[in-house]
Amino acid sequence: MPNKAIWFKDYQLEEIQGLCLGNMIAHLGIELTMLSDGCLVGTMPVDHRTTQPAGLLHGGASVALAESLGSIAANLCVDPDRWVCVGQEINASHLRSVRKGLVTGTATPLYLGRTSQVWEITVADERQRSVCVVRLTVAVVALGHGGGKIKVFDV
Repeated sequence: MPNKAIWFKDYQLEEIQGLCLGNMIAHLGIELTMLSDGCLVGTMPVDHRTTQPAGLLHGGASVALAESLGSIAANLCVDPDRWVCVGQEINASHLRSVRKGLVTGTATPLYLGRTSQVWEITVADERQRSVCVVRLTVAVVALGHGGGKIKVFDV
């Protein structure tokens, strides 16, 4: 992607923090930590909420982090009065296990089109080693036409 801001407007991280309240994002302890010109970054703890019975980070939790970051980022790229981005397809490759600490997800766009977007989300451990790589495809749909009846956010 070109080196320029990709967002619909000049969002500040504090403006979008409310998207993480009262939903699965909050339940998993996901926090948005950085919004730059070309990516959205967030963290998730590896704890009782996000591990499998064997004590390792659950693959589904990694995917939930990735889809959360990718979906929020996708919606920041469109006019929220007209469009909403909804998940269409996701795939993940789990590369290494994590037992404790924080994992960090970084969502960057591979393609930003009029009707679809493709995002790559890399999940890394505290030593910046890749844990999981994810590709998320979202559909860009008109508000109220398959994309819900209310705006995703009002910022």
